[in-house]
Amino acid sequence: MDIPLSTIAVVGLGTMGIGIAEVLARAGREVIGIDVSDAAARQAVSALEASTARAVRKERITEDERLDMLARFRTFSDLQAAADAQLVIEVVPESYEIKQQVFRELDAIVSPTTILATGTNALSVTRLAAESQHPERVLGLHFFNPAPAMKLVEVVSSVLTAPPAVEAVTELARELGKDPVAVGDRPGFVADGLLFGYLNQAAAMYEANYASREDIDAAMKLGCGLPMGPLALLDLIGVDTARTVLEAMYSASHDRLHAPAPILKQLSEAGLTGRKSGRGFYAYVAPGSQTVVPDAQTPPESAGAVAGRTVRSVGVAGSGTMASGIAEVFAKAGYDVVLAARSQEKADTAKGRIAKSLERSVTKGRQTAQARDETLGRITAAGSLDSFADVDLAVEAVAEDLAVKQQLFGTLDKICKPGAVLATTTSSLPVVACARATSRPQDVIGMHFFNPAPAMKLVEVVRTVLTADDVHATVREVCGKIRKHPVDCGDRAGFIVNALLFPYLNNAIKMVEEHYATLDDIDAAMKLGGGYPMGPFELLDVVGLDVSLAIEKVLHSEFRDPGLAPAPLLEHLVAAGCLGRKTGRGFREYARR
Repeated sequence: MDIPLSTIAVVGLGTMGIGIAEVLARAGREVIGIDVSDAAARQAVSALEASTARAVRKERITEDERLDMLARFRTFSDLQAAADAQLVIEVVPESYEIKQQVFRELDAIVSPTTILATGTNALSVTRLAAESQHPERVLGLHFFNPAPAMKLVEVVSSVLTAPPAVEAVTELARELGKDPVAVGDRPGFVADGLLFGYLNQAAAMYEANYASREDIDAAMKLGCGLPMGPLALLDLIGVDTARTVLEAMYSASHDRLHAPAPILKQLSEAGLTGRKSGRGFYAYVAPGSQTVVPDAQTPPESAGAVAGRTVRSVGVAGSGTMASGIAEVFAKAGYDVVLAARSQEKADTAKGRIAKSLERSVTKGRQTAQARDETLGRITAAGSLDSFADVDLAVEAVAEDLAVKQQLFGTLDKICKPGAVLATTTSSLPVVACARATSRPQDVIGMHFFNPAPAMKLVEVVRTVLTADDVHATVREVCGKIRKHPVDCGDRAGFIVNALLFPYLNNAIKMVEEHYATLDDIDAAMKLGGGYPMGPFELLDVVGLDVSLAIEKVLHSEFRDPGLAPAPLLEHLVAAGCLGRKTGRGFREYARR
């Protein structure tokens, strides 16, 4: 199979096929585009003409280079055109019957040394290979959409695949400017194997009316730095495609996290498959458009009709990074802030941390020295919660320990004036348990800030069944004044972000436990294929493995789903004291400071 892959056939000229053809033509390959639809072939030529014209306008290529690219791309309606290809990449619909028919016909057309690659992200490469006369030359070559922009290519081997075939397409991927990742044959491979479980849980969360589609999507974009929210991404991928992938994953794993949420079936069978149909989780101005238009599920403008309480002063309880960050946020927004800790020394240290943060902002030109001084002047460091007697809003940011928080709320109940709003920043504990530690549970609410609080825009607003409407309205109004984006969620483990994020992280650990892929390949796959700012193992080491394990345990305890049980490898690392960057070793080792 030591043949240069200079002539490559692409079978199926849908969105992905066109994208792959463009990548190949740009890299100087002779590209044979094949589709039974003449309209699809014409669309492929038009798309390549348009994209190369844009590249010329942006001075990325010359007009001569553009003409050469177009000359290298030819379209046909018969598989016989692939006869001289050294590599055939099929990207026909996700159906065993259709793909197997393509491979059977290719067996009679191409040379025995021609490599046959399937672009599937859901079906078994092994099963497809077994139907071929030469299974040793069949492998998976999974590009990501849009193929010209996305750097990741998963190279999928079956137990039947010959190593030279893998080496040849891996080298091709590098020559195309892509980052190939070698993976074994299982549904979803690495990137989609992790991504689609997360998307499925988001769909189920929306179906359960736990949070609005807008809040779910905003939470994951702002809380995790993702380029798209999960429901918008499902619409982009295609609800029917997602359902197909999940069905394949569930048939292999029998993990309930992969069992397609019923809403995916309902939308698919109704023809509401996302952007391509003009309607899915969202409604679009036209089929194929990315422009969202209001529909019956769009939150009404009058959602905040209840008037909130007046908030002029804020108390922040705690002396850690989170407490000082939250105090800084409120002070910058013009609120008088009392920062209270267990001692005056701890409170002064926390205020000193804020001073350093503000000084960095001045150095970087983000604010003036006068603004820095005014912000610091609004913060009073106190060694006792007694200083909260006159605050309108009390926010606790102490240790994530229910007993500690309940004791604190009992104290706030005695000290704070009637009508003061009491908020907890917990990320995993029941807010109602804090509320019940007071004589005024209607005044208690969750305000889950994200770290670092001054930079992160998201606040999860968590109301319990006892929270008063005007308390909820107050916190949403305050979020607007401190320039944060509030999302509403109910009082259940993980709220929105952690409930979707940590099962994904846990599943990544399971992939490593099963020796399916390496840490580096998984991290690369999620950054390059999913647009994640950090890979799962980078993120776990930053968050802290002990913190991650605690959240996993809370989720497992709350939802009782076996698939949410913490991965044993995570428990072993925590038991060994390998907690991530803070200890110098987690999933990776770090230089000691």
